[in-house]
Amino acid sequence: MPGLDFDLAQQGSPARLAAVPRLQLAGWPTVVDDVPRLAAALGWSGPLRVKRDDAASFAFGGNKVRKMEFYAAAARAAGADTLVTIGGLQSNHARVVAATAARLGMACTLVTNGTRPDVTTANALLDELLGAGRVFVADRGDREPAMARVVADLEARGKRPFAIPLGASTGLGALGFVAAAGELFDQGPAPQLIVHAASTGGTTAGLLVGCALRGVATRILAVSADEPSGVLRDEVRRIVVEIAEELDVVLDVEALLANCTFTDAYVGEGYGIPTEASTCALRLCARTEALFLDPTYTAKAMAALVDVLRDGRLEPGAPVVFWHTGGQVGLFR
Repeated sequence: MPGLDFDLAQQGSPARLAAVPRLQLAGWPTVVDDVPRLAAALGWSGPLRVKRDDAASFAFGGNKVRKMEFYAAAARAAGADTLVTIGGLQSNHARVVAATAARLGMACTLVTNGTRPDVTTANALLDELLGAGRVFVADRGDREPAMARVVADLEARGKRPFAIPLGASTGLGALGFVAAAGELFDQGPAPQLIVHAASTGGTTAGLLVGCALRGVATRILAVSADEPSGVLRDEVRRIVVEIAEELDVVLDVEALLANCTFTDAYVGEGYGIPTEASTCALRLCARTEALFLDPTYTAKAMAALVDVLRDGRLEPGAPVVFWHTGGQVGLFR
């Protein structure tokens, strides 16, 4: 891979990845769809494909399922009886944690910022159906301290809680996307560019290491849904370091980061607030390919891809993959 002066295969990282305990929740691989009508609408002559993690066969899919397979194995190995995590009321991550708890026969507590709604919809409704309990706090900054209190309270009552960080975006969770990158490359030629929605950094970090593990020169475009690009980059750096620790390999972290473009140009007025461009992208995908995006994450990432394909940033005919990270439950808020 150009710009990388280390050899992950020689360090044994494929075998080390395979040795990390993982509890399969969905059927893999997810499909990769050609989207010729979308490509034509954008005037793009090259191969345009969509990696359909939104269609993963567990809990309405999405990128969090891959991360949770490693956390599910860790929780079971720890003898946990309760999963605890944090997120927003409509968190995709919280939905997958709640579903994982149900699948494993565990209890679940979600620590959420905001106030309890009069009527639950979308992900919050699914959390309720899955039997998850919920603790509300005033704002995002209160979530982690509240999760620590919930864990302590459960332990005091003789329970065995297992805390999962926001988005499962740690070195352990990101192993899901180290493996996912290899899955993509087994499904066809490596693309020149992968575009995806990014928030807590685990998907991006895993893809970067996964590309390096395969020795391919695919570039990554991480489209922030909320954080400034510099903050997102720092989070990805942290997680890449943690992946190296998980796999016990040496990584040139800065060389990996140089293979990724981070942008916050599509956040608009804030997290979860649609923009004109994201709304147009959402409708375009539905009307050309019956492909459903979500307003918080993937529609903004698709708006970025629309600009990339239209403004000449890529060489004509270059193969491109849009990694659909799920979240379409958010359409039903």
